[in-house]
Amino acid sequence: MRFEPNTALRAGMMVLAASAGLIFAGSAPAKADLRICNATQNLVGVAIGYRASAGWISEGWWHIDGSSCKTLIEGPLQSRYYYLYAEDASRGGRWEGKTQMCVADKEFKIVGVNDCFARGFQRAGFQEHDTGEQENWMVQLTDGPATDGPAVTGAANP
Repeated sequence: MRFEPNTALRAGMMVLAASAGLIFAGSAPAKADLRICNATQNLVGVAIGYRASAGWISEGWWHIDGSSCKTLIEGPLQSRYYYLYAEDASRGGRWEGKTQMCVADKEFKIVGVNDCFARGFQRAGFQEHDTGEQENWMVQLTDGPATDGPAVTGAANP
C-alpha cells in the first residue's frame, strides 16, 4: 500500500477541524447578570434599586449566606446605575449610601421612591453603582475597618 501524504494531511486536518468545532460548540457564551457576593461570615439581606420604564423600583430581600454569591438579576443589565442596600443579619451592620429609596420588612417590589412612610414602607439609603453600561456587574460586600464600617466594591464580571 502506498502512502499518500496529501490524503493523510487532509484527514488530519478534518479531524482537527471537527475537534475544534466540538470545543467551540460546547463553550457557553459569557453570562450577563447582576451578582452580589458576601465576603463576610454572616448572613446578609440585600435590596436593590434601579430605574425602569415604570419609574424607580426598589426590591428585596435576597438572603446571601456568608462566603457565597447570588445572582439578583439574570441576563444583560438594562440600566447603567444600580443601587444597593444590605444589612448584616447577625451584627446589624449596614452597607448604605445617600440615595433614599423605600424598603419593607418582608419581601418587596416597590415602584416609586417618594412618600415611603405614608405608603407603609421605611426609607433606606442605597449606594449607587455605576456599571458603565456593562452587561454584567458584580458587587462584593466585605467587612471594613471598625472605624469605617462594612465596605462595598463593584466591578464588571470577567
